[in-house]
Amino acid sequence: MRPQRAFVRRWRFWVAVLPWGWLLLFFALPFALIVGVSLSTPELSVPPYLSPLRPALGGGAPAFVPDLASWQRLATDTQVLRAYAGSLALAAATTLACLLIGYPFAYHIARSREATRQTLLMLVMLPFWTSFLLRVYAWMGLLDSSEVGLLNQALLRLHLVEQPLQLLYTRGAVLVGMVYSYLPFMVLPLYANLVKLDGRLLEAARDLGATPWTIFVRVTLPLSRRGIVAGSMLVFIPAVGEFVIPDLLGGGDVLMIGRRIWDDFGPNQDWPMASAVAVAMVLLLIVPIFVLQRHGRDPGGPR
Repeated sequence: MRPQRAFVRRWRFWVAVLPWGWLLLFFALPFALIVGVSLSTPELSVPPYLSPLRPALGGGAPAFVPDLASWQRLATDTQVLRAYAGSLALAAATTLACLLIGYPFAYHIARSREATRQTLLMLVMLPFWTSFLLRVYAWMGLLDSSEVGLLNQALLRLHLVEQPLQLLYTRGAVLVGMVYSYLPFMVLPLYANLVKLDGRLLEAARDLGATPWTIFVRVTLPLSRRGIVAGSMLVFIPAVGEFVIPDLLGGGDVLMIGRRIWDDFGPNQDWPMASAVAVAMVLLLIVPIFVLQRHGRDPGGPR
C-alpha cells in the first residue's frame, strides 16, 4: 500500500505543479518584468529605458533605484484617465449586451433536442473558423459610411434614409464589433451551466402554480449564476484591453487603453509609461474579477 500511496502523492504533486509552473513562467515572470520596466527611466537607447537595477560602483551588489515619474504622470494625465474610463464603460456595455443576447440563445440551445443542440453549438463556434482580423474587416465593409457600405446600400434602396449614415468610426460600430466577437464567450459558459439544470425543479415549480416568468426569475436565473459570472469574466476582461476592434472600427477616434499602450510602446518609445499603464490596467481588473467570483460562489459552499 505504501508504494501506491507514494505514487498517488507524486501524481498529485505533478498535477498541481504543472499549472502553477505554467502561470509562473507565462504570467508572473512577464508581469514582474513589466513592473520593473514601469519603474525604469526613459532613455534614448536600445531598449529605450534605463533599468532601476543599477550596477554598484566597485563591483558590489546592484542598487535598486526606481523612477516613479511614469506613475506620477499616470495619476495626472487626463488622456490616460479618459482612456481607462472609456475602456471600462465599453467593456461593461459589451458584457451586458452579450449577456442579454447570449442568455436566451444559450437557454434555447440547452432546451433543444440533442441533434438540434449540436447544430446550434456548431453555429456558435463557426466564427472561430475564420480569422478574427478578417471578421473585423468584414464589419468595416458592412458599416462603411459611404454608399459602398452594404448596410447603407440597403437603407438607401429601401428609401429609409436620403444619404449614407455615419456608421463606421463611431463608438456604436466598436460596440457592435466587440459584441459580435465576444458573444460566443458568453454563450458557451451559459450553455454549459444551463444544460445541467435539473428539469425536475422546473416541473415542481409548475406543479406549485408558478408562472413561466416566476420560474425563470426564482429558479432558472439563480441556478445559472455561475454561468453568468464565468461568461461575464470571459467577455469583460479581454474587452477592457481590446485594441484591434477600436482601432479598425473606431478609426482612432474611440480612445481605449489598448491604443494608449500601443502608442507608448511604438511611436512614442516611452516603454516605462506604457508598462505603468499596463500594470495599472491589470490591478484595475482585480476588483471586478474579485466581485464576479464572489457572486459566482455557491450560496451553500465555503466562504
